[in-house]
Amino acid sequence: MFYKLLIVAFLAVSLYGTPSDGQKKKETLLSEKVSQMMEWASKRAVIRLNGEKFRRLIRAPPRNYSVVIMFTALQTQRQCAVCKQADEEYQILANSWRYSSAFTNRIFFAMVDFDEGSDVFQMLNMNSAPTFINFPAKGKPKPADTYELQVRGFAAEQLARWVADRTDVHIRVIRPPNYAGPLRAGLLEFYPVECFVLIMTSGQMWNHIRGPPYAHKNPNTGQVSYIHGSSQAQFVAETHIVLLFNAAVTLGMVLLHEAATSDLVMCVAGIGLVLLFFSWLLSIFRAKYHGYPYSFLFG
Repeated sequence: MFYKLLIVAFLAVSLYGTPSDGQKKKETLLSEKVSQMMEWASKRAVIRLNGEKFRRLIRAPPRNYSVVIMFTALQTQRQCAVCKQADEEYQILANSWRYSSAFTNRIFFAMVDFDEGSDVFQMLNMNSAPTFINFPAKGKPKPADTYELQVRGFAAEQLARWVADRTDVHIRVIRPPNYAGPLRAGLLEFYPVECFVLIMTSGQMWNHIRGPPYAHKNPNTGQVSYIHGSSQAQFVAETHIVLLFNAAVTLGMVLLHEAATSDLVMCVAGIGLVLLFFSWLLSIFRAKYHGYPYSFLFG
């Protein structure tokens, strides 16, 4: 009787394998999928999916991670202005999660563009973009897993609240510093007085009166000089260089002024601009005015 039981057990193992074989295959497949998603997420915060990747990594089990997907149409010929605006906010949200200290493989952010995955749009009976859908780690998406774009808008902060409601993953949205505001304010401040001062101090009036060449090419060596070696003359290119350096120093001062109510990055950028371009200005003065005693970073 004992031998009969051994034979039956042997046949069962041979035909159906050990009880853990199926589980091991499932775990191996899941590990491969997670590794693939982590690899893509390390390269870009928003993973681009086509039909094949969507079916293999999102629809097909097993999956123990949530995936928020933006279905969009970013190609120029689609003329979807709101898609581009929503994409900018979505990228901010995804990058805030990717570079946060709390980043894990619990949730990933992805994108399906209509021109790269039209079959996915057909599969989900989707005929509008942009649309945000959360694919939970377990089960199929519920109605609440589709983001109410018309009601809540597509700001990154609103998307983050929705993600927290659906996945219990709380993301602190970190927006990159906006330098356009201070720059625009600086340019408006330049006009007309500061802009006029920059033009005059760079020597544009002297160019208008004397009509110097743009640069000088040595007929023997072929070397082009953009800075005149004498304090009694100058080239047009030289005035452009001086204007650029003066503008950069002024921009640095504007950034330092704005940094009082902004972040450290803007302060460092302002200091860097002032130090670097002011040192180059001193170098030009030393090259033209022989015996000029002052220098800073460059001798």
